[in-house]
Amino acid sequence: MEPLLPPAGRARGRWRDDRQVLEGIVFKFHTGVPWRDLPERFGPWQTVHGRFARWTADGTFDRLLAAAQQRAEVDWLVALDSTIVRAHQHTAAKGGSRNAASDAPAAD
Repeated sequence: MEPLLPPAGRARGRWRDDRQVLEGIVFKFHTGVPWRDLPERFGPWQTVHGRFARWTADGTFDRLLAAAQQRAEVDWLVALDSTIVRAHQHTAAKGGSRNAASDAPAAD
């Protein structure tokens, strides 16, 4: 993966390790935590978010995905699930009718 990442961007000062930042990005999306709640082991959240935004804009993640798909020995298949989960009868709104036929008066 390292050859697919852009070169380090800072001429002076320390540049946060790409692996550490990438792990922070994966952690963020795996757990769903806000950027500000990233653990300190990934570095400052601003650094992780900034690198994510930069890599998204310049197509780095597209290149990483394409390389992973080429190296994988599986056929890529997209499957959609159209499962319907029925709600319990008590979740229905009170007072409204569910069926117009049931509201008709009974014929004698």
